[in-house]
Amino acid sequence: MKTDPRDVLRRLDDLRAADAPTHGGHVLSYVYDSGLAELDELAAAAMRAVQSVNGLDPTTFTSVAVMEREVVGFARELLGGDENVVGTVTSGGTESCLLAVKTARDVWRAANPETSVAPRLVAPVTVHAAFRKAAHYFGLRLDLADVDPATGAVAASALSERLGPDVALVVVSAPSYPFAGLDPVAEVAAACAAAGVACHVDACIGGWVLPFWPDAAHLAPWDFRVPGVSSISADVHKFGYAPKGASVLLQRGRDRQRAQYFATTGWPGYPVVNPTMLGSKSAGPLAAAWAIIQALGHEGFEQRAFSCARSTAALAETIGAIEGLRVVGAPVGPLLAVATDEAVDAARRVDPHHWADQARAAGWYLQQQPGLAQADGTRLPRTTHLTITPVTERVLGDLSAALVRAADDVRGVPPVSAESVLGALPAELLGELTRADAPPLDAQSAFAVLTRIGLVGEEGAGAQPERMAPFLALIEALPHALTERLLTELLARAVEPR
Repeated sequence: MKTDPRDVLRRLDDLRAADAPTHGGHVLSYVYDSGLAELDELAAAAMRAVQSVNGLDPTTFTSVAVMEREVVGFARELLGGDENVVGTVTSGGTESCLLAVKTARDVWRAANPETSVAPRLVAPVTVHAAFRKAAHYFGLRLDLADVDPATGAVAASALSERLGPDVALVVVSAPSYPFAGLDPVAEVAAACAAAGVACHVDACIGGWVLPFWPDAAHLAPWDFRVPGVSSISADVHKFGYAPKGASVLLQRGRDRQRAQYFATTGWPGYPVVNPTMLGSKSAGPLAAAWAIIQALGHEGFEQRAFSCARSTAALAETIGAIEGLRVVGAPVGPLLAVATDEAVDAARRVDPHHWADQARAAGWYLQQQPGLAQADGTRLPRTTHLTITPVTERVLGDLSAALVRAADDVRGVPPVSAESVLGALPAELLGELTRADAPPLDAQSAFAVLTRIGLVGEEGAGAQPERMAPFLALIEALPHALTERLLTELLARAVEPR
């Protein structure tokens, strides 16, 4: 039966009411609110103008070619590139990272046609998970360097000592997402250039804000002005304030960038030439990104960056004054990672996951990150991540007060123990699940485990726990392969038809 369009939109409004708020500064991850309502309206109008356009073929829809050319040109200037730097607008940071790795693999293969050895991808353990996905998809061996557990920083030597003829790509971050550290790009890129190895800078989160940062001139060099940098990814849907999903991948050298393409005329249909993973694709995010760049220009981006910088400094000061918490390392850009301050007495410490849960109960959404054991036996601390956007400045007083209150409420509460989380599982089942040679769980078995520990209801719906700290403790306690399987089942069940 036909449904009135007004009823459809009313139901959509009802569904959206259950989402975390995307505007107003209460969500400090995932969303990048410029604070300018007119930008949202401009983006929506631009997307609607190209709603029926297929971005697959810029020779048929020539507006796509013009908009992409201008977005890439702006990004190239922003990131210190010359006329030899060319690029592509992609569907997001993950696609940009995938394409950077695919390009490096294909260039390496062309230079090593006689070998059947899979090339290596070298990076710090803090590199974005998209590069793990890329290595998995494209058959590279992932070689990760440990970082300083106190600061999250990687030493340049930890990466350069891994260089060799089987390395297709080294990846460094500007900055890293987990701890907001600016990796030693210049030192690593110099070592890569000497060894004839490509170096990619993942600036997905920093690429559209660091160039405008108040002390940008004093940051260690990280963009195309650094010799040896082969490619850079930078997301326009982060601090470029475009709707999801829009990113830019820039490559130094036309021949290198052409290796990014897939082309075939070996079928009876139209010639297929794709610079990205997608074929047919919406032109909407591209049009929105283009429109926002036109509207803001350098001055507009700089104003927003300065706002982020003021709020970031204020929040770092607030958190630094909270007994029991510490800001990790030397964050660069509008990001902070917060950990327990182990220097104070245990009774005065604040667990960052309890802190984030308490803040969430008051309407502030912070992003919890689990601790991680590194290959050398050191352990990266459990942390809570904050991404600061221009709109944060409007709510800074309320946010700061809420963070202080949340810490006061949970100070001295011990971290959730793995034993308490796993207590819902019988010992024999837990032993079976964690055996080194345990077979992969099938869907029903994984669902049964999720049900037993309370992460799904009897109907199979994904149940968002009121407190996420126990869930993060579970991730820390169980083997990665097992938690990854359980999380896969959790998300898959959430979208299954009922």
